[in-house]
Amino acid sequence: MRFLIALFAVAFVISTAAASDVRVVDGDTIKIDDVSYRIEGIDAPEAGQRCSDGKGGTWRCGQAATVAMAALVESAEVRCDALSDDGMGRMVANCFADAASVGVHMVRRGLAWAFVKYSDTYIAEERLARSEGIGIWRAETLPAWEYREQRWAVAEQKAPDGCPIKGNISSNGRIYHAPWSPWYDRTRVSIENGERWFCIEAEALAAGWRAPLWH
Repeated sequence: MRFLIALFAVAFVISTAAASDVRVVDGDTIKIDDVSYRIEGIDAPEAGQRCSDGKGGTWRCGQAATVAMAALVESAEVRCDALSDDGMGRMVANCFADAASVGVHMVRRGLAWAFVKYSDTYIAEERLARSEGIGIWRAETLPAWEYREQRWAVAEQKAPDGCPIKGNISSNGRIYHAPWSPWYDRTRVSIENGERWFCIEAEALAAGWRAPLWH
């Protein structure tokens, strides 16, 4: 599937920044200067995703994960130790807010899954969060990777040439929206104004578009 992470070995890189230099993309991705870091071993709910609350309703789990990430890096010195390139313009990295591991914090609070397809780093933290029924473990809910897959499949059928990523131009610059973006449904692509559709995220990045930033 086009959005699945493909890992490629790269040179080891360390980036350190004050909180004012850190931007939050979502619950598992941050940006320091011009470099985006995908936290190794976790998969947080997408920003627009809702999870079951176990009472017949839903809650904004994606928003909660994003807010938690922002609160964690706020006023902290953030360090990311890059491990590899994910093939979509991001570095897979172990990141720390002061002395706290970002991955441990997010999984232990029930705001991210251990991404066991690629890593077993946070299995113990996930087991504890699940046993306590906190966050995404309040009830059985769709994990982020399945949520992305479902959203992609629906959007792909409707998009021109099966390319569902929307390249939008606004006062914030050139921003692309994947089908799981919270702004996807209300984003319109105006070809005459230079906007366009993309088939994969790497294509959008190569053309000069970027993912939306939450904070």
